[in-house]
Amino acid sequence: MTASTRPNASTRPKALPLLRHGSAIALADLAVIYTWKTWLFGWLVRMLSQVLFFTLVARLTDAGGDEEFLVIGNALMVCAIEATMVVASSAWERSLGTLPLLVAAPTHLAWTFVVRSLQWVLTGTATSLVALFALGPVFGVRWTLGSASAAVVLVLLTALGTYCVGLALAALVADRPSLRNLVSNVAYLGMMVVCGVQVPVDHWPVPVQLLAQTIPLTHELAALRGVVDGDPAARILGRAVLGAVTGAGWLAMAVLGFGRVARRGRRTGTIEFGT
Repeated sequence: MTASTRPNASTRPKALPLLRHGSAIALADLAVIYTWKTWLFGWLVRMLSQVLFFTLVARLTDAGGDEEFLVIGNALMVCAIEATMVVASSAWERSLGTLPLLVAAPTHLAWTFVVRSLQWVLTGTATSLVALFALGPVFGVRWTLGSASAAVVLVLLTALGTYCVGLALAALVADRPSLRNLVSNVAYLGMMVVCGVQVPVDHWPVPVQLLAQTIPLTHELAALRGVVDGDPAARILGRAVLGAVTGAGWLAMAVLGFGRVARRGRRTGTIEFGT
């Protein structure tokens, strides 16, 4: 290879500029999707009402001892709901006609999508924290400075891990963007059922329990409940790390999935507009 044809620093793909610009797009989307009024009096009120609804079911069914269990589970579930919106927002690129440009860029397609929808992690984390700290004490959850600090970390880990699940699903339906909302809704409703949000994981048959172990929410929720119950720090940390590792596995699947989308799109010419 001659000096004139050898790649140099100016032509090699740079990950940091990509991540920076992609994050800027996410923040720009956030500013368009919400104003402080629509988030505070629209989305936040809606999510808090959902947490209250599922928690008060325990009181209506004379299962008052489960109120703390339910408020923690449903408050954390809020960030998972928002994180799975990455399925829909990733599909927007095809409907907007920008996917061919992303595929043509001199970098892996997946990294664009990794940062493209980070606004859901931010809003999901904020909504869950408000639910935990505002509604938790109403149903018997007592926070200390230490437990509240641990809760902040665990909520963020949950949002990131579930976001990685959503990315993998987004890659799966990239060629069928019309399925985006169906897949997103089925994903978060499935997590709400099997991950210990409404009932303990061991309530389900063994195959369902094994499925739950593959989802970050299961482990982070167990860690959060451990924080509230005063479990040993080592046990809480182990659960949190297991959730993070599980999320990393989903991220790896997302990278592979978007790589497949790019290769097939180049080969077949199917990276134009979609529905």
